[in-house]
Amino acid sequence: MSLKFDFIVVGAGTAGCLLANRLSANGKYSVALLEAGGSDNYHWVHIPVGYLYCMGNKRTDWLFKTTAQNGLNGRSLNYPRGKVMGGCSSINGMIYMRGQANDYDQWRQMGNEGWSWDDVLPYFKDMEDNFSGKNQFHGTGGEWKVNKQRLSWDILDSFQEATVESGIPKIDDFNDGNNYGVSYFKVNQKSGFRWNTVKAFIKPIKNRKNLHIIKKCEVNNLILENNKVIGVDVARNGQLEKIFVNKEVVLSAGSIGSPKILELSGIGNNKVLSDLGIQTKINSVNVGENLQDHLQLRVIYKLENAVTLNQKANSLWGKIGIGLEYVLNRTGPMSMAPSQLGVFAMSDESYETPNLQFHVQPLSLDKFGDPLHDFPGLTASVCNLNPQSRGSVHINSKDAKSPPDIDPRYLSEEKDRIVAAQSIRLARKIITQPAMKKYNPKEHAPGIQFQSEEELKKVAGDIGTTIFHPVGTCAMGPSDSSVTDENLKVRGVEGLRIADASIMPSITSGNTNAPTLMIAEKASEMILNSN
Repeated sequence: MSLKFDFIVVGAGTAGCLLANRLSANGKYSVALLEAGGSDNYHWVHIPVGYLYCMGNKRTDWLFKTTAQNGLNGRSLNYPRGKVMGGCSSINGMIYMRGQANDYDQWRQMGNEGWSWDDVLPYFKDMEDNFSGKNQFHGTGGEWKVNKQRLSWDILDSFQEATVESGIPKIDDFNDGNNYGVSYFKVNQKSGFRWNTVKAFIKPIKNRKNLHIIKKCEVNNLILENNKVIGVDVARNGQLEKIFVNKEVVLSAGSIGSPKILELSGIGNNKVLSDLGIQTKINSVNVGENLQDHLQLRVIYKLENAVTLNQKANSLWGKIGIGLEYVLNRTGPMSMAPSQLGVFAMSDESYETPNLQFHVQPLSLDKFGDPLHDFPGLTASVCNLNPQSRGSVHINSKDAKSPPDIDPRYLSEEKDRIVAAQSIRLARKIITQPAMKKYNPKEHAPGIQFQSEEELKKVAGDIGTTIFHPVGTCAMGPSDSSVTDENLKVRGVEGLRIADASIMPSITSGNTNAPTLMIAEKASEMILNSN
């Protein structure tokens, strides 16, 4: 006997968990939440430093890789995406960042009514439980916990002071619409543990009789009948099954998963599909296009007279101390988000709002997954918030198990290469301020020998890596060529919406988890109002 539900939500990640909560709240509708991964009942999901052990782990990560990137001098990057309940909220950096008012006002100016900053701010506030209390920008009593970090590093305090000396103001809040300044990031944690969307939106309501959570259930494709979605084909327990829907299917599989499912279903660019022998049911030329991501340049400094994580983590007694501090107090390095101190700034005077974001860390390593350096180290990782480069995600096989081709085309636009050079120069400006002199910082990477703009543009390709913010591959817009409309309905298809980061027409100026939650909150309201 086949299963049938009023709503099917594909993907129990950042967006999907919230959607399942909201769509099942009134008790009127049966809701199925389908997740390809397993339970989040894994200790490294909940201990903040555990992101180190969740990325690159087949239990929690899809283990995607990019294609070789010309802009990165031929390198391919690992591309972590959560394959577990909670999705990327179970493996990400836990930073609460909305972006800037200008990001959403730009979406509205592009023709997406209802998506300006003033339109979306209430959705951010309604779901929020902010430690600082309720005000015009923040909410309390919601499910999504926003707290201060539970740590202290003298080296980060000094870098903050140096940032102020370089002319960038110290601020308290990155989330009031203009994030220009330096401050410690606020995080999605509670009492020193990660706060993911399972804890926030699923565990409190898991016994609702109308909510059905099906784990280890991978959606292969949508079932279409006369351009209407009537269900999904899934792989579950080693078997292929069909699950049918009465009202709507909502794809929340993310910027990689959602376009993949569309293309496997015959919804996409006819050329991409016909080359693979897939019948085109809906010719939607921009499915999988418009991929945007934040490329971080990891500028690393070797220090003297400084205590950093490098020394603590590289000694037996240091490791014991780290463990004890966390067990006893839920503080210290094991409670750390991957980045602690943030800076938002302009790469040159032509920008009215910040186009650069620094993630500053009291540690250093050659690349993610490598051991920490054996010297005191500081990393000032900087990314271009508004990249001009656009990439794509496309399937390369009819086989649903085959990972798609992910081609971000990093640094393919000259403007992005110029901003990359400028951002390295800004890191150097901050590190040479008086507050940092006592540490005698020496540039370990990329290396002070690289000085000219051309040298810096090239070396950016050597030190650049993803900061895990892919968006835009099912972008909404007013044109018939957009994949989704302003109500997140997939154009040309009945009974199908997308609610995840893939619908962003342009990337937000900061970490993308909070904006994805906002998209899901707004989507749930749209869906309930129309059913």
